[in-house]
Amino acid sequence: MNKNLVLLFVFLSFNLLSQNNKKNMDQNIAVATFGNGCFWCTEAIFQQLKGVEKVVSGYTGGSVKNPSYREVCSGITGHAEALQITYDPDVISYRELLDVFFYTHDPTTLNRQGADIGTEYRSAIFYHDKIQKNEAEKIIIQLENEKVFYNKIVTEITSFEVFYLADDHHKNYYNNNKDQPYCRAVINPKLDKFLKKYKSKIK
Repeated sequence: MNKNLVLLFVFLSFNLLSQNNKKNMDQNIAVATFGNGCFWCTEAIFQQLKGVEKVVSGYTGGSVKNPSYREVCSGITGHAEALQITYDPDVISYRELLDVFFYTHDPTTLNRQGADIGTEYRSAIFYHDKIQKNEAEKIIIQLENEKVFYNKIVTEITSFEVFYLADDHHKNYYNNNKDQPYCRAVINPKLDKFLKKYKSKIK
């Protein structure tokens, strides 16, 4: 190969690598972890938001390592069905994610969301640092003072420890199963309600 072509190839490769590294350094990425009922429903909601890079379903807050879905549903693991949300705080703030969290589930029902009953369906915020903890505590106080909910908020606020991914067939469930009866009857109404309120924040 011509020596000049080799040098040009090396230069272009180095330049492209430098640009990609700069992009990764410039992009401000953070993580939020929420438990707000069945992750089939909640995953479909947070995926819609501008600034949210990735949403994955899984389990956290319990004592059993690498739990299966069946084990979590039995209630013996202590885990909650949860979402781990990777987002750009320059586009969407943690407080805005909390607003969506509280708007799209019932934080006043202990260990329950609608027909789903059990500790795995508890309302929970798993904070990653003191800033997230403070934000979660502040919004609950505000919602209580403004009497947004008829009953007392029972959302658990606890330190994040470890997140276990759900089985593959749970991932991106709504988008892969929109014609399923559960999606049409349960997820669609929740999604419609969310989309109407947060129209300006949708991708």
